Amino acid sequence: MDLHLTGKLALVTGSTAGIGLAIADALAGEGARVIVNGRKPARVRKAMAQILSMHPKAQLESLALDLSTPEGVVKATHRFPEVSILVNNLGVYEPKPFEEITDEDWRAIIEANFMSGMRLSRHYLPRMRFNEWGRILFISSESAVNIPVEMIHYGVTKTMQVALARGLAETTVGTGVTVNSVLVGPTRSEGVEEFIKDMAKTKKVSTGQVEEEFFKNVRPSSLIQRFETTAEVASMVAYLSSPLASATNGAAVRVEGGLLRGIL
Repeated sequence: MDLHLTGKLALVTGSTAGIGLAIADALAGEGARVIVNGRKPARVRKAMAQILSMHPKAQLESLALDLSTPEGVVKATHRFPEVSILVNNLGVYEPKPFEEITDEDWRAIIEANFMSGMRLSRHYLPRMRFNEWGRILFISSESAVNIPVEMIHYGVTKTMQVALARGLAETTVGTGVTVNSVLVGPTRSEGVEEFIKDMAKTKKVSTGQVEEEFFKNVRPSSLIQRFETTAEVASMVAYLSSPLASATNGAAVRVEGGLLRGIL
């Protein structure tokens, strides 16, 4: 399917690995000009090389900045004053008992997971409305609905993203701009892959057994009963970034393997 993304400039935050890298790769494969972002120049170069190995004609831009900080956002928007597609993927997580989550922990995770996307959207959304076309996407999580007891602060920031996306969508009435969030389920990203391997080594079982146990005991409501791939998430994001998704606005779109049982 041609998603009609050729030549559109897309910024994917936190795109040197995992879901972000998969999204950048998918958009580049569809002909978009993609800004690859990470904090370290070496990581950005490596990600760009990986994308180019799959798509030799990909149009890529490097942006080695920490976009969880106000200063990083100012520098990014100065270098790229306008984008057609903004994918707010930057995020962190940390399992921690609620009573041990300090004020600084809360501030740090809100800055990375919520404020980064809010600041970028505040800059780019008015310009998209002026141009009468644009796409803003927040990569949220099923944890926005099922707040994980082992990392409540993470779940709260994911809920904040969904609320912000819906609120921003209300400002796009009658334009060609859409703002949506994507509820991602347990995904086999780099971090999860390492977690699975470590658990398998500790328990002296196979990685397949660790995955099976996880979905039996931790996420039993999953309908696919496996970790989804980063490419599966990226496919949905690429579609929502396209002109073909013009009637989807203000939505929290699920890519979570069916583990959320609510019908809406």
